Amino acid sequence: MEFTGGGRLEIRVTSADVGKRVSVRYVTDSGEAGGMFTDAVGVLTSWDDGVLLIARRSGETVRIAESSLVAGKVVPAAPARRRGPSATFPELARATARAWRPVESEALGEWTLRASDGFTRRANSVLPLGDPGLPVAGALAYVREWYADRKLPAYVQTATGAEGTQELLCAELDRLGWRREVSAEVRIAALAPIGDLDADVSAVRLSRTVDEAWLRRYRRFGEPGPAVREVLASGPSVWFASVAGTDGTPAAIGRCVVDGRWAGFLAVEVDPDLRRRGLATSVMTALARRALDEGASAAWLQVEADNDGARALYDGMGFAPHHHYHHYRWAEA
Repeated sequence: MEFTGGGRLEIRVTSADVGKRVSVRYVTDSGEAGGMFTDAVGVLTSWDDGVLLIARRSGETVRIAESSLVAGKVVPAAPARRRGPSATFPELARATARAWRPVESEALGEWTLRASDGFTRRANSVLPLGDPGLPVAGALAYVREWYADRKLPAYVQTATGAEGTQELLCAELDRLGWRREVSAEVRIAALAPIGDLDADVSAVRLSRTVDEAWLRRYRRFGEPGPAVREVLASGPSVWFASVAGTDGTPAAIGRCVVDGRWAGFLAVEVDPDLRRRGLATSVMTALARRALDEGASAAWLQVEADNDGARALYDGMGFAPHHHYHHYRWAEA
């Protein structure tokens, strides 16, 4: 990256650039002997008391002493992807939210408070896509009371790493005592290549309804109460896939929500003893072909950052990261 002006390193960022995407070069170890140049690119979330905070694409925050800066500048948003569909953050955030519709919701300005008896953070967290209509601290106080009334922990779902994401809100949540519990990637891909994969789909059964066998393989909850079934069945057009196992529990399962041009792939799970046999690929290919029949052309999914096996599978299918999302929980005293 180029920081020079007339052959000299220049610092062309100031505290007035908070909220902008920046690229900086700084010296580690405060310039002491053995210190090295390091670069950081991300959203400048604060510049106070001689310390810069920069949120990287992944949501990781880098703390940099102002005295260690040697160069810096404001940079444009990350360039558009060279493969896969185009998508804005708000469009994709709303599509992913419609795939996990909550049992109960309430608007707070442009924020949406969601509750579903605790089943999945995605249906039991605030989706803050805009202005809550009051100062953030006041909005978060209302959020805490709302979830406390329902005997649920208070979560806020945020995103980083794309144009229009919420790095500043993440920084404010950190400052106000909220703690990030989990992070994941939202990935996107063209749908047709997934449907064209050379996969054996003959054993994949598709259904509009979720049954007891499918739920036994899912294992993401305790007892499957009404909220579990209601959330899983939610969405514009929902399909459940399963491959029969030997003990009444499917060898593999998946869920797909078709929503206009988007097909979301969720709950893809395989019996641990049967992994690396192509079952996940078969499930996703069968679901992709059904979504193509309904007019979808683009695909999305969510994968946790430490799930290396799934990430490798999705890499091979053409899925590329679009942004990261995070769940912040109120750290009760």
